[in-house]
Amino acid sequence: MTITYNKCITIDPFPILHKYYEPGDISISDIVPQIFRPYGPTNFSDHPYQSMIDEPLVHIKTYQHILALIFAVEQINRNHQILPNITLGFHIFDNYGPRWTYHATMELFSTQKKVIPNYEYGIQNNLISVIGDHYSETSVQMANILGIYKVPQLTYGSSPVMNDKDKSLSFYQMVPNEAYQYKGILQLLVHFRWTWVGIFAKDDDSGERFLHTILAEFPLKGICVAFLKRIIIFTISDFIDILKWILGIYNVSMKSNANVVVVYEETILFLRWMLYLPEAGLVTMKPKGKVWVMTAQMELTANHYERQWDIQTIHGALSFNIHSNKVRGFQHFLQTRKHFLIKEDGFIKDFWEKAFDCEFQDPSVSKKTEEICTGAEKLETLPGTFFEMNMIGHSYNIYNAVYFVAHALHAMKSDRSKRGALNLQDQQPWQLHHYLKCVSFNNSAGEEVYFNQKGELIAGFDIINWVTFPNQTFQRVKVGTVDPQGIVFTVDNDAITWHSSFNKTLPLSLCTDSCHPGYSRRKQDQKEFCCYDCVACPEGKMSSQYADRDDCTECPDDQYPNKDQDSCLPKIVTFLSYEEPLGVTLAILALSFSMVTALVLRTFMKHHDTAIVKANNQYLTYTLLFSLLLCFLCALLFIGPPQKVICLLRQISFGMVFSVAVSCILAKTITVVLAFMATKPGSNMRKWMGKSLARSIVFFCSLIQAAICAMWLATSPPFPDADMHSVTEEIILECNEGSVVMFYCVLCYMGFLAFVSFTVAFQARKLPDSFNEAKFITFSMFVFCSVWLSFVPTYLSTKGKYMVAVEIFSILCSTSGLLGCIFLPKCYIIILKPELNDKEQLLRRKR
Repeated sequence: MTITYNKCITIDPFPILHKYYEPGDISISDIVPQIFRPYGPTNFSDHPYQSMIDEPLVHIKTYQHILALIFAVEQINRNHQILPNITLGFHIFDNYGPRWTYHATMELFSTQKKVIPNYEYGIQNNLISVIGDHYSETSVQMANILGIYKVPQLTYGSSPVMNDKDKSLSFYQMVPNEAYQYKGILQLLVHFRWTWVGIFAKDDDSGERFLHTILAEFPLKGICVAFLKRIIIFTISDFIDILKWILGIYNVSMKSNANVVVVYEETILFLRWMLYLPEAGLVTMKPKGKVWVMTAQMELTANHYERQWDIQTIHGALSFNIHSNKVRGFQHFLQTRKHFLIKEDGFIKDFWEKAFDCEFQDPSVSKKTEEICTGAEKLETLPGTFFEMNMIGHSYNIYNAVYFVAHALHAMKSDRSKRGALNLQDQQPWQLHHYLKCVSFNNSAGEEVYFNQKGELIAGFDIINWVTFPNQTFQRVKVGTVDPQGIVFTVDNDAITWHSSFNKTLPLSLCTDSCHPGYSRRKQDQKEFCCYDCVACPEGKMSSQYADRDDCTECPDDQYPNKDQDSCLPKIVTFLSYEEPLGVTLAILALSFSMVTALVLRTFMKHHDTAIVKANNQYLTYTLLFSLLLCFLCALLFIGPPQKVICLLRQISFGMVFSVAVSCILAKTITVVLAFMATKPGSNMRKWMGKSLARSIVFFCSLIQAAICAMWLATSPPFPDADMHSVTEEIILECNEGSVVMFYCVLCYMGFLAFVSFTVAFQARKLPDSFNEAKFITFSMFVFCSVWLSFVPTYLSTKGKYMVAVEIFSILCSTSGLLGCIFLPKCYIIILKPELNDKEQLLRRKR
C-alpha cells in the first residue's frame, strides 16, 4: 500500500524526499497529504528550493496516518482468517506538487527504483489498489494515470469532483456523501437559531461546490451571510501579500457581529495563522470569541514552529467529524513499536526531530544542538495538536480502507479458489472493483463498514465540541450526530462547552438582537433580510417572548393583549345586568313609568263618564295607554343575560307594541280631522265617523308591522351571541338581531307611522274644535321622531352593553314623551281642575 502526502499551498514541484516501503506478495499504494508544509525562508541558494529542502515544515500529526496504515497491514498479516498465506505490502510516498504526484503514481507501475511503466524486469510491484488522497486535487491528478489501468483508488479526505464518468468509477470514498454534511451544518445553525453567519471556504472546486449548495439553502432556512471569504491557494513567494490578505480577513471577521463562522477547509493552519496575529503583535484588535463550525475535511494540526501558539481561541468550536470509534490495540501499538528499527521508514527521523523539537547528532559533524534526540521519547507526551494516541478522523478512514482492500481480496481469492485459479498474484487490479462494491465487514471497533452503489461509505457524522486547555492539549467531546442520510439530527446542548467570552451561555449570532416582547421586526432597507428594526406590535396583537417574527400574533378570542402587549389577559364577560348601577337605574325608570301609565289608565277608567274622556275616544285612549304600559315593560326584556326566548321576544315585542301605540295616535289624529270635516254643512263625512274607523286603522297598521316581524322570525330570527371583538377587553353577551335589514325595517315602519301622524296632526293643530288634541299629538310625535332619529347614530357609535342601554333609554324617552304630551294635560284637568271637566264649561271656553 502506498501513501503519499500532498500540500494544500500550491508551489512548484519538489523532488520526492521520503519513501516508506515494505514488501509483500501484494502491494497497496496510496497518495495522501504531504507531510511537509512549504512555509519557511524565501531566500534560496543554489537550488531554487534548497532552503525548503533543508528546512521542511512538517505536518507532524499526519504521521499518524502512516502508523494507522502500518497497524492495519500488520493486523491483517497476523490474522489467519483474512488472506491466509498472503502478505500485504505497501509503499508510502510524499510529494510536493502535481509533477511529483504523477511521478509517484508512475513509480507504482514500475520496477523498484526505476520509473519505466509497462516494462517488466527485476522485482515487480504487484499493485492491487491505491489509497489517496486527503486532498481531492491530488486524487484527481492520480486518477489521470490510475484510470488507465482501472486501479481502484480509495480516498479518505474530501471527495473529488469528477466530470469524466469513466474516471469516477475508480473512486471509492471513505467519507460519506458531503451533501449529508451540508444538511447537518444547516440543521445545526437552525437548531441554535444562528441566522447571521460568516463563511471561510477554500478557493477550489470543492469549496465552490460547498458554497453553491449551502448558500442556496440559507435563505430557505432564514440564514444570512455576514461575510464570505475564500481561502486562496498561495505560494511562498508572495508571503507579504498573503500576510496583508490574512490581516484583512482578520479585521473583517473580528469587526463583524456574527459570532458563528463556518470554516470549510482541510487543515486548520489558515485559522491558526489568523488567530495568531494578535499574539504576534501584528494587530491591536483582540480576537473576539467565535463559534468556529468546522467541516469533516479539517484536522487540528500544528507545525513545529506553532508549538507555543495558543489554541484557546478555538475553545468551544464545533466540528463535523466522520463517525469514528476507538480501535482496540492501536495505542498499545504506538507505545510498543520500535520506530527506529524499521530501516525502510524514511519519514521517522524528520518526524521525530520536528515532533520533539530535537536533532539526531551526526557523528561526522561536530555540531552542538540545544536538544539531542535519543529515540526514547514517548509519543504520548506530545500535545494533541501534534499527535493523538487515538485513531480518529482520517487515520480511521485509512485503517478501514486497508481492511476494505483486504476483505475484497479475500472475497476475490475465495471466488477464484472455487474456479480453480489459486494464484491471487496473477489477478489484475480492475478485477477488484466488483468485490469492493459488494464487501461488508465489521471492523475491530465493532462497526459495520460498507459502500453504497456509488462507492460512497455508508457512515454518519459526529458533532464534536473542542475543549482546549492552556497546556496545548484538548479534548474532543461528542455532542451530537447526523445519520448517514443527513435526516436525523441530534445534539445535546448541555454537553457543549462554549468559548469563555460567552459566559457559559448559548451564543447568539444575529444581525439584530431579538426583539423584546411586545415588538415585531421590520426589515431594514438595502440590507439582508436578517437585519431588521424592532417596532411595537399593532393594537390588538402581542408577542410574548424574545423572537424574530415579522408580525405579532393575535390572542385567542377569549383573551386580549395587556398594556405592554407581551401577554394575553382573559376577557371579562359582560352584559347589561340588574346587578350594576346602569341596569338598576333603567329598570327602576321602566317600572316607575309603567306605574305612572297604570295610574293614568286607572284615572281615565275611573272618570270614563266625564266630558274630556268621552271627547277623546275611550277605545283609542285605553288601547294607547295599555300599549304604552307594555312599551315601558318591554324595556325590562333588554336587561339580564341573553337567552333564546328573551332574544326572540325582545325586538319583536318592542316593534309590535310601539306600532300599536303609534297606530292609535294616527287613528286619533285622523278622527280629529274627520270630526272637524263632519261639522261642515253638507258634509258626508258623518258616515265615516265611529269606532269602526279607529279600530280599522289600528288593526291595519299593526297588521303590517306583524307581517314584517313574522318575516323576520321566519328568515333570520334574533339569537343569543357572544361578541368577542367589539370591545377589546370584554366578551359581550348579546342578542344578535339575525337580519339587520329586518331590524331596520321594523324601525323604519314605526318611523313612517310616526311621520304620517306628525304630518296629519301638524295640519290639524289649528282646527277650531273644543276637543281638538292635534296640538298635543303634534308635539308628542315631534318628541318621538327626535328620539328615534338620534337613536340610530348613537346606537351605531356605542359598543357592548351600552348599545342595549341606548335602546332602552330611547324606548323610555319616546314612550314617556307620548305619555306626557298627550295625557298630562288631560290628567291635570281631571285631577286638579275637575270643574273644567264639563261639556258646558268646555263650550263656554270655546266661545
